[in-house]
Amino acid sequence: MRVVQVARVRTPTLEVAYEQSGPAGGTPVVLLHGFPYDPRVFDAVVPLLTAAGLRAIVPYLRGYGPTRFLSTRTMRAGQQGAIGQDLIELLDALKLEKALLAGFDWGARAACIVAALWPERVRGLVTVCGYQIQDLSQSRKPFDAEQERRFWYQYYFCTERGRAGLAENRVEISRLLWKLWSPTWPFDEARFMRTAKSFDNPDFVDVAIHSYRHRHEAANGDPQYAPIEARLARLPVIDVPTIAPHGSEDGVHPVEMSIGHEKYFSARFERRVLKGIGHNPPLEAPKDFSKAVTDLLS
Repeated sequence: MRVVQVARVRTPTLEVAYEQSGPAGGTPVVLLHGFPYDPRVFDAVVPLLTAAGLRAIVPYLRGYGPTRFLSTRTMRAGQQGAIGQDLIELLDALKLEKALLAGFDWGARAACIVAALWPERVRGLVTVCGYQIQDLSQSRKPFDAEQERRFWYQYYFCTERGRAGLAENRVEISRLLWKLWSPTWPFDEARFMRTAKSFDNPDFVDVAIHSYRHRHEAANGDPQYAPIEARLARLPVIDVPTIAPHGSEDGVHPVEMSIGHEKYFSARFERRVLKGIGHNPPLEAPKDFSKAVTDLLS
């Protein structure tokens, strides 16, 4: 198991915990996890990137692991504007003028947001499942019945029963989601529990619940993110080189959902279908995920 050291840096809102590996002068690559995961999903990716001379930075998102809010008065928002703003503020705090961004799930969304709104700060983008900025104007439009079934957890979290369920059964629910979303990947319990420790964060439930309620119009957003949400509502085109891996066996976002996403990109865009892979390519296919990063730099 890779030995890591956790550093911390303050942004206007958070004390962000992050892990850093590789040469200080290497091209910075920020690796971003999603829900319900943490930096451990990149444990096999980081050595591949650092061996290529890159500097890997892996933060814990708001609500995970050692990352903490600076003020008790700050709304524990999980909306897309919040995680996008967190990422640009992290780049500022680390004094990274330009970085390559690579993520999946919430992490892909944060990376897409920064690439769309601050393209001058992004050298390249790896975004699992393609364009991940949410079109909230379509939040009331139902998907087909099978996709609605896949999103059961989102509707569950929109209820008070769902909030209580996540609070009491966060480990069990997260384990179930891992199984459902990566149906061909037989992860072991020890691997899962190394990540599950990050769900003990005191803000984990509030941030997750707000994320899913906000996207379904079941909760108001934090007013401080209104300007960024207004920009995202226009579904801005991304003008940075992008590779979009998508697992053929993704159990929550079927591979067909990223077909046609090139319309959201004005620079190089390459969609890569990963055969036999589910929702979590960094863990299930670390070589493919790492190659997407290095291919953008070649």
